Amino acid sequence: MTNHPTFQRSFQNQIALVTGAGSGIGRATAIAFARHGANVVVSDVNERGGHETVEMIRRDGGEARFIGCDVSRSDQVKNLIANTVSTYGRLDHAFNNAGIEGTPAPLHESTDENWKRTIAVNLSAVYSCMKEEILVMLRQGSGNIVNCSSIAGIRGFPGMGAYTASKHAVLGLTKSAAIDYASSKIRINAICPGVIHTPMVDRVTHQDPKVEADYAAGAPMNRMGNPEEIADAVLWLCNPGAAFVTGTEIVVDGGWCAK
Repeated sequence: MTNHPTFQRSFQNQIALVTGAGSGIGRATAIAFARHGANVVVSDVNERGGHETVEMIRRDGGEARFIGCDVSRSDQVKNLIANTVSTYGRLDHAFNNAGIEGTPAPLHESTDENWKRTIAVNLSAVYSCMKEEILVMLRQGSGNIVNCSSIAGIRGFPGMGAYTASKHAVLGLTKSAAIDYASSKIRINAICPGVIHTPMVDRVTHQDPKVEADYAAGAPMNRMGNPEEIADAVLWLCNPGAAFVTGTEIVVDGGWCAK
C-alpha cells in the first residue's frame, strides 16, 4: 500500500471518510489516509469488505471503524455522517468514491432500472453525501471533499450511457459546489481514474487476459493503473500542498485521455 513520503504524517489526528471502501480504490485510499495519521471511517454497502478494510488498517497500526451505508439512500447517508461526527467530533476529509458500473448495453437496449440505479449510486449519492458533509464542514470552518468521477466523465464510452452520464454529471456538481464554498475554506475536487485494476474492472473484463490486455493498451503507458496510484492523488488533493486547488478534476489514466 502507498507510503508516499510527501504526505508523511500530514493527516495526523484528522478525520477522513471514504465511501465504497470495502475494496479497490476506496480500500487503498482508506489505508493511505490511516498510514498518514488520519482516523478513518470506512463505509460500504458490503459489510464484509468494509470490516476487512478496517482490520487491515488496524493491523497496520492505524485507527478506523466501519459504518455500513447504502449511499443511494439519503436517510442512510444522514446516519453515516451523524455517526462519523458523534464518534470523532468532526470531519476533515471525505472521499465520495462509492459507485457501480451498471449493466453495459447500447442505449436502446438499456433498461430504465439500470439507468435509475446507476444514477442513484453514482450521482444522486454524491449529492447526498456532499450535502451532509458540507453542513459539518461549514460548522467547523474547513474541510476537503474529493468526488470520484472517471475518464468516462470526460469521454464517451460505447454501451455505457448511464455510467458515462453519471460521471460527467459528477464533474459538473463538483465544479458548482466548489464555487459555492470556496470562500468557506471548503475545497471540493474530483478524481478521474482511468482503467484501474479493481474488482469493478475485473467484472467488466471477466478477468480474460486478452480483454485485460486490450484495456491496458488503451493507455499510452500500456498498463492498467493500481488503486494506490489513485489513493496518492486523492491524498494530494486533501493535503495542504493543494490549498489553492478547488473545482478541478485530476485525471490519473496513464495518458488515455491525452490521445
